[in-house]
Amino acid sequence: MINGNHKNLVCAKDVAKRFDLPYPTLNHYTNLGFFNVVVKRGNKRFYEAGEVRTKLGIITRLKNDGYPLRLIRKKLTGRG
Repeated sequence: MINGNHKNLVCAKDVAKRFDLPYPTLNHYTNLGFFNVVVKRGNKRFYEAGEVRTKLGIITRLKNDGYPLRLIRKKLTGRG
């Protein structure tokens, strides 16, 4: 976790551990635009933990309701 101008940032590896999310799934969700990379330092990506927690809750709920990822993307990002 890093601090400074950005509070509560976690690297991708820590997101995977903290939220029990497989690393490849985190990469896929990031590529789909579900999560915003707030800071990049070298090869590390940092996310805002609260945003990840909130969006993962929404993603999980919508997946459990049977929504495909493309519709979840549309709900989260406004893009199809």
